[in-house]
Amino acid sequence: MTSLFQRFDPGSKTGRRKGAARRFQRVPLRVVLPNMVTLLALCSGLTAVRLALDDRLELAMMAILLAAFLDALDGRLARLLKGTSRFGAELDSLTDFVNFGVAPALILYQSSLAALDNLGWIAALIYAICTGLRLARFNAALDTVKPSYAVHFFTGIPAPAGALLALLPMYFALLGGRWLTELPLLVALYIVVIGLFMVSSLPTLSGKRFGARLPSDSVLPLMVGAAALVALLVAFTWQVLIALALVYLAMLPVGLMVHRRMASAERASETTALATEAEPEERRADASDD
Repeated sequence: MTSLFQRFDPGSKTGRRKGAARRFQRVPLRVVLPNMVTLLALCSGLTAVRLALDDRLELAMMAILLAAFLDALDGRLARLLKGTSRFGAELDSLTDFVNFGVAPALILYQSSLAALDNLGWIAALIYAICTGLRLARFNAALDTVKPSYAVHFFTGIPAPAGALLALLPMYFALLGGRWLTELPLLVALYIVVIGLFMVSSLPTLSGKRFGARLPSDSVLPLMVGAAALVALLVAFTWQVLIALALVYLAMLPVGLMVHRRMASAERASETTALATEAEPEERRADASDD
């Protein structure tokens, strides 16, 4: 009886050890590491907010670029280490809201939209709110059943791409363009349109599955191309970002066409499968009539 009492008594040493074990469960490093990268991205985004408030806009842009790199890294790292978790997904969305919603809105307000006073602030708010709504919709749709081809697409422009596009006026300004300060109303309309694209149902191409499996003869050219892109981004940062933003805008109708083609092929295959299943039943009905 004494041993049984000690076994189940929370006040005994054994009970305390088991209670401590339940409170302090070991978490694998492969789960913690991607979340640490996400927190570093959040620090970079918050630093961008501070730099924007201090009117150090070029450094704020650099901080957002670093946050975007870390955002791309943490997802890849989580899938590689098989360390994905619902906590990580929620933390990633909150980080994206700060990095790609709040920080770009503040940068654009400080650099251009403040000239419009309340109207400029409303435009910045609309963009930031659209980013938050887009991320909330993404989280809500994680558990929904989707067609097989849906893994190749996002619904609406994703938050990192939205920030890349929204900051397009800043790229021109840092190269000496003057329309950022001379046409703040145009900037306000532009970022509102980008925000609406983020919450739209427009299918956009996703690169999450890119690189999962590569032909062996394409590895070296891909590595050379990636190194060349990084070198160009370091040497000609704003020109490369302008080119990437324009290419992404040009790919929007391409993504829509590819989505429609895949959806049509999926519907055709489902119709063929239903017809194939119905054919034996028709034969059995004909045989019974005979």
